[in-house]
Amino acid sequence: MPKYPNQKLKLLYLARILREQTDELHGLTLTELADELAKYDIGAERKTLYDDLEALRVCGYDVCVKRDRRVRYYLGNPEFDLAERKLLTDAVQSAKFITHKQSGELIRKIGRLGSRHEAQILQGQVYAANRIKAANEDIYGNIATLMRAIAENKKIRCRYFEWNARKQRILRHDGSFYTLSPRALSWEDENYYLVAFDSEAKKIKHFRVDKILNITLLDEKRDGDREFADFDMALYARSTFGMYGGEPCHVQIECDNSLAGVVLDRFGTDVTILSNREDRFVFSAKVNISPTFYSWVLGFGADMKVLAPDHVAARVAELAREVLGQYRSDT
Repeated sequence: MPKYPNQKLKLLYLARILREQTDELHGLTLTELADELAKYDIGAERKTLYDDLEALRVCGYDVCVKRDRRVRYYLGNPEFDLAERKLLTDAVQSAKFITHKQSGELIRKIGRLGSRHEAQILQGQVYAANRIKAANEDIYGNIATLMRAIAENKKIRCRYFEWNARKQRILRHDGSFYTLSPRALSWEDENYYLVAFDSEAKKIKHFRVDKILNITLLDEKRDGDREFADFDMALYARSTFGMYGGEPCHVQIECDNSLAGVVLDRFGTDVTILSNREDRFVFSAKVNISPTFYSWVLGFGADMKVLAPDHVAARVAELAREVLGQYRSDT
């Protein structure tokens, strides 16, 4: 039997070839596998390839055989099937908190989770060019630092900015650093948020991760254990409209029956329904009272009405009058 070089790498390269080049619709014959191995300066004979494929099966690789006019081999049962990779690709495309460059890199990596043929299918369905994306290239570093802070129970120090009408970054807090105790990261309304305890304000707040600057991990134990004792991230996100902070409050709202789906989508199927008539229903929910909440209510016009508490209902009416006043004729 002739001796071939690089035999110790043979199984590794054979597994790579199967992973990158084959799937259920695209198999390779033994001759084609040998030709691909030769590109890595690895020789292979038919009998040894049988043994190599069997060795991969023993190691847990799902090496499958497809017999038509020729016998072809492919790698089945990938860790992520095509539908799962499509969902991951769409999630990356939709994520506003990562840049166009980072989105492209992530989508290419997702494509490499399967064969190159399926990667081409995924790449052909990428529509990220004209999507709104963040401009902060530090997003990965921010996330890594925040995850470490949460895991190690430590505080962070950072700055936070907002945009002005001139498209300039304006630092919040008069440019001073925030000292925060990170507790959770949450993807809501196409953005990524940090939920943390603000040591100076003594309250739970949330921050857009892509708007965090100059982040530093501190060697100090986190604050806010008492405030987070009964904290539920899902309930917090559900009650915070657009992740816009505000006064927590239980509201009662009357709606046209046509908005049942809207209410259940917003608050979940465990929302409290207080009454249900032929054409209207009343529900109760805990929300953070904010401009975004008021906009949500007013957006449904006469089909939605805040009943309680009185000061919230009064504010909705006041805002409705203010909006109407902007459209009244001066004559």
